[in-house]
Amino acid sequence: MKVIKRDLGHQRRRVGIIFMAPALILVSAFLGIPIIQAVYYSFTQWDGLTAVWTGISTYTHELRDPIFWRVLENNGLLLIGIPVAMLLPMGIAFLLNEKVPGWKVFRTIYFLPTAISWVVIGMVALRFFAQEGLLNGLLKGFGLSFIHTDLLSSEKGALFAVSLTFIWSMVGTNTIIFLTGMATLDNSLNEAARMDGASNLRIFRSITLPQLRRFIQFSFIITVISAFTALFSLIFVMTGGGPGFGTTTLEFFIYQNAFSRGDFGTGAMLGVILFLMMAVLGIGQLAIMRSKDE
Repeated sequence: MKVIKRDLGHQRRRVGIIFMAPALILVSAFLGIPIIQAVYYSFTQWDGLTAVWTGISTYTHELRDPIFWRVLENNGLLLIGIPVAMLLPMGIAFLLNEKVPGWKVFRTIYFLPTAISWVVIGMVALRFFAQEGLLNGLLKGFGLSFIHTDLLSSEKGALFAVSLTFIWSMVGTNTIIFLTGMATLDNSLNEAARMDGASNLRIFRSITLPQLRRFIQFSFIITVISAFTALFSLIFVMTGGGPGFGTTTLEFFIYQNAFSRGDFGTGAMLGVILFLMMAVLGIGQLAIMRSKDE
């Protein structure tokens, strides 16, 4: 019997490899080859036509550039908003899961940011945070005209505005993720806790959160990846990376070097750094998930 089971296991693996081979070939052709090319060009001075090999000096020169570290600092500051971008949707999902009055309408409203492109979101945010925009109009309407904001005119203010817009844009996605997770939970545990007199907050903290661990991890990965690789359109429309380098992220810095300055070698090098950062994040998160399962 053991021999038969072993043979069946080998046959299943072979069949799986055969069916997986076409997809693997396509992925290697359309993703693997460009990645290898990017790694090669990251060691060159490349203007898009001719490439001159410079070796590791491309990396060492960039690592000594204070602008590069300023850009990474901007990415780090955006990461501060990730807990808010997760906790807010989690609370919204909990209330919607409790079927509060009008929950279907609210679910649609909170999902709207997900259905809107980053360009549209950036245009709306630009008009909202502008000196004569909606934010100052609302403050004036509430009799707070003495609080006149102009966030987009300063480096810290512009980055704060981008961070707020990013948080708002992730509400719909993370709310759906947590709603999906809560739909898989065992409601009998919540009902038993209520019979024992537990409050909604206690139920959420002691029963719901532990069961949502995988969904929290997935939401964290999606949010971090979005913060590093999905804000180009938003920043391009809202601030153009400015004032100065105040809102320039690593993703936007790649565009500035490669397409604005024609330095495709440096752009490729920055792309490799971004790729490695995302790979380390993914591998680290996978290791954490496996260690908790064991």
